[in-house]
Amino acid sequence: MSTEQPTGASATGGIERTGNRSTFLRPESLAMRVCRVLGFERVAWSLRRLHCPVPKDALVLEVGSGGNPYPRANVLLDAYENTRERNWAPLKSDRPTVLGFVEQLPFRDKAFDFVIASHVLEHSGDPEQFLAELQRVAKAGYIEVPDAFFERINPLLDHHLEITQREGRLLIRKKPSPVVDRDLVDLYEDRAKRHMTGELFVEHPFAFHVRYYWRGKIDFVVLNPQVDAAWFAQETEAPAFATSLLGTSLRHRLQKAVLNLLQAMGRGRRRQIDLHALLRCPACGSDELVPERAHIHCTKCNRTYPIRNGVPVMQVAAASVN
Repeated sequence: MSTEQPTGASATGGIERTGNRSTFLRPESLAMRVCRVLGFERVAWSLRRLHCPVPKDALVLEVGSGGNPYPRANVLLDAYENTRERNWAPLKSDRPTVLGFVEQLPFRDKAFDFVIASHVLEHSGDPEQFLAELQRVAKAGYIEVPDAFFERINPLLDHHLEITQREGRLLIRKKPSPVVDRDLVDLYEDRAKRHMTGELFVEHPFAFHVRYYWRGKIDFVVLNPQVDAAWFAQETEAPAFATSLLGTSLRHRLQKAVLNLLQAMGRGRRRQIDLHALLRCPACGSDELVPERAHIHCTKCNRTYPIRNGVPVMQVAAASVN
C-alpha cells in the first residue's frame, strides 16, 4: 500500500507537468463544472458518465459494467451474466465482453490505458487484491463508490466495505457484517432517512460519493485488515433514492438518448479490438491461450474456459481441466 504523494498532485496541491503537457486527470469536464457553478448538480452528476479523461485512441476497460456500461469503455467485464447489482438491469454485452472476477482479472499486464470501476469496489471482500489487479492491468483509472458516511447510516446488504477519501488517499474499512452499527441505522431510519434519501442525496450526489482518479499507483490504506469481509452477500432491491436518481423525467430520457448515440458511434472502433490478444489465464497467469469457437484453452495449466453466447467465461470455477 502506497504512502507516496498521489500521482498528478504536487506537495502543494498543484499540477505536475512534463514539459508543457499536464499529467493531471481532470475529475470534471467543462460541462460538469459549469453545471455545478449554476447549481445544476443532478445534471452534472449525470454528465460524469460522459467524462473519461483519456486520448481518443486509448483502450479502456470497465469492470463491473453490468446493465449500464460507460459509453467510453471499449471492453467490459462482469462477474455474472444475469447480474442486477448495477442499476438492477441484465448484463449488457454490446461490445467485447468477458465474464470474470476483478480479484482475478483475465487480462495481460498493462493491457489497458484506463480502467473504470464504478460502484464495484464496495462489493469486494478483498480490497487489497481488487486494487492490485486494477493496477496490474491498467496504467490509470477511475474509481467511484458511495462514501463511508452514507454507507454507515444507509448500508446496502451486498456492500462489504466502507470507503472514503482524504488528501488523495482511499481509506477503506472492511465491514464485519452487512450492518456495522444497528443502533445508528435504526435512529437514522426513524428520524432522517426520508429527508436524506428523498432530498439531500438526490439533490447533492457529489457529497455522498467518492470519485477517485489515479495514474500509475492507487494510494490507499485498509484501516482494519484483520477483519474478514468475505461473508455471504444478500441480494437487494433497488433503493428508493437510487430509483429517483435514475428518474423518468425528460432530462433522463435525453441523457439516455445521448449515451446510446455515443455508444453507437464507438461500435466501429470496438469491433476492431482483438479481445483474445488481451486475455490471460486467471488461474496460472499464462497468456498461452488457444481460442476455439466454443472455448479458450490454456496450454500451460490445461484449463479450458467456455464461451457462452460469444462471451468468454474466464472464471476458474467455470473451467474444466483436461
